[in-house]
Amino acid sequence: MQNYYQKGANLNVPAPIANIASGQFVLVGASIFGCAVHKTVNVGDDLEIVTRGVYDGVPKAAGAAWAIGDILYWDNTAGNFTKTATNNTRVGSALSVQASGDVVGRVKLGISTI
Repeated sequence: MQNYYQKGANLNVPAPIANIASGQFVLVGASIFGCAVHKTVNVGDDLEIVTRGVYDGVPKAAGAAWAIGDILYWDNTAGNFTKTATNNTRVGSALSVQASGDVVGRVKLGISTI
């Protein structure tokens, strides 16, 4: 496989916004999504993100309950995970049962397909 580049679970991308903190979720372009490994300072800084894995205590949009396995989207404007597909980017699945009023949850990043 002479054209193989990397596994792709961790990616180095240009920071889409300034002052990204370690642990912050970011959307790069229209579809690259992950959790920042290190802090950045400026837009365009080299930013390592993790695009797979399970994260607990992530920001959840209030107003809809989650069941385990629900498809989740990233609302880049509000900066949270939601079940609302319209104008949001599909990024993973719920791994915890959450009430509609909850503001945090557990998420598995990555889109599973069968």
